[in-house]
Amino acid sequence: MTIAFLTAQWANLGLISYAVPDQLLLPYLPHGLDIDRRYGSAFVSLVVFDFLQTKVLGVAWPGFRNFAEMNLRFYVRRGQQRGVVFVREIVPQWLVASLANVLYNEPYVAAPLQSQTQHSAGQITVEHTLYWQGQTNLVKLTASNQLYHPDAASTEHFFKEHEWGFGRRRNRKPIVYRVEHPEWDVYPVERYQLHFNWGAIYGPQWAWLANETPYSVVLAKGSAVKVFPHQKLPNP
Repeated sequence: MTIAFLTAQWANLGLISYAVPDQLLLPYLPHGLDIDRRYGSAFVSLVVFDFLQTKVLGVAWPGFRNFAEMNLRFYVRRGQQRGVVFVREIVPQWLVASLANVLYNEPYVAAPLQSQTQHSAGQITVEHTLYWQGQTNLVKLTASNQLYHPDAASTEHFFKEHEWGFGRRRNRKPIVYRVEHPEWDVYPVERYQLHFNWGAIYGPQWAWLANETPYSVVLAKGSAVKVFPHQKLPNP
């Protein structure tokens, strides 16, 4: 039996998704994978959530159990395997970012990032604040506190349910790792705020997203998760 590398509770995952042209994604696409499309379009998602009760190989590191994450990811497939590739992942702790870079070669960076969740009058509000190059960036979602379970054909399911993570080693060889969790219920999003410097955070090729309307905004409850060790991706 394979032992999970990391276990945690992923809580209150906000996913703000945009249709994008293929040429933005191709530099990040590992060999042997195809872009996963919905109605013919490729997508990226800005994702915010909280890591809680984090353990690495069963060990809880004091001061590194609970923290926020913000990432930009896109959607890929290898045959019937549907998964994600990350453009950049941001956490507040340097040690967490360094560990992910060394062990998984994931594109983590550390920056001041704070999150808070509030429940009031039948609503849930999730807010993430990122301080980047002297600017304050805000992602805020407010939803009804009435969970529902989207079906497998839904937009919500397409963006939130992925069992596989794909990436590349430093020698550019593709890798794959499995992420295990039950399907997530979601909250009906009522409104969102996004004050975000795409060009500064992810590069000038992404700056145009500041003027775009999201294709989808989802707030998933989350659950316990297991992330398993990465493996070399077999030849296609």
